[in-house]
Amino acid sequence: MAEFVLNNEQIAQRVNETEEVVKLCIAGNRTAQKQLYDMFSGKMFAICLRYASNRAGAEDILQEGFIKLFNNLDKFKNIGSFEGWVKRIFINTAIEQYRKAIQSERYIEIDQVYNIQNQEEDANSRLARHDLLKLVQQLPDGYRTVFNLYAIEGYGHKEIAQMLEISIGTSKSQLSRARLFLQKMLSELK
Repeated sequence: MAEFVLNNEQIAQRVNETEEVVKLCIAGNRTAQKQLYDMFSGKMFAICLRYASNRAGAEDILQEGFIKLFNNLDKFKNIGSFEGWVKRIFINTAIEQYRKAIQSERYIEIDQVYNIQNQEEDANSRLARHDLLKLVQQLPDGYRTVFNLYAIEGYGHKEIAQMLEISIGTSKSQLSRARLFLQKMLSELK
């Protein structure tokens, strides 16, 4: 498979193009807003899918994330990458959706619901990326959110605890239980 690599000139051209599109968006140009949406919707939807329990939930996060993005474009200070800043908006939007869901439903201690045994065999190597995404989407909301923040986004338990307004111990517990839950689902696929 051929690898697509950008040279420095192409990278600079893309950065300049993004900066120009952002300036036009801030000025209210609808065509530029559509262009910015087209530039980032695919990558951001992939993030939304990881945090949502289903496609409709991911679409809601995507829509809310773009509303926040367009309302806050003027706050980007060209420190760090623009794409990283956009990604952070979508992760925060997903976390806000999670918090709203927790407040609106009765929260049952997960120990009462699941008694999961460790499974020795690892079936990850037999699954395609979309199969793993479907398994992650089946995780309970708390498990899924902590798993994504820790295993995919690379946050530590202290940061996760602050973001989700939970204790560090709860973050660690949710991650451990998410892993066990995923192992159980993987073993059932055998």
